[in-house]
Amino acid sequence: MTLASQPGHAGQPTARSKARKRALDLLFAAEQRGVGPVELLDQAIADGEGPGNAYTSTLVRGVVAEQARIDELLTTYSTDWSLTRMPAVDRNVLRLGVWELLHSEDVPEHVAISEAMQLVRDLSTDESPVFVNGVLGAIQRDKATLS
Repeated sequence: MTLASQPGHAGQPTARSKARKRALDLLFAAEQRGVGPVELLDQAIADGEGPGNAYTSTLVRGVVAEQARIDELLTTYSTDWSLTRMPAVDRNVLRLGVWELLHSEDVPEHVAISEAMQLVRDLSTDESPVFVNGVLGAIQRDKATLS
């Protein structure tokens, strides 16, 4: 099997990549509708639409549980950009990335950053990957002091 034919390469997203995308969809939709992300997740589960992958629930519930601290970090590390000024996709991708960097023990840091960059590369502005990489890279660098 070549690298390009392995899941997660050459346009073949892994189950975790799909879970991240679904979690982003839920966080983004909840923000746009003015409802809680967990409420939206629970409604999707009740409607039989479920998250598809248990990791989606882990991500959504984790981001919501840690959102105050995550948003504080994003405000600190996103120089010259307030949370409200960021594109909604970038803001929510950053929340997912920060949660994975700081709270997901089974996701390597470089994977969390790479996956976040891929999401904004696919769904946001041309400048978003550089911005997301810069913010998450700075948080990764200082991770040991952020506890």
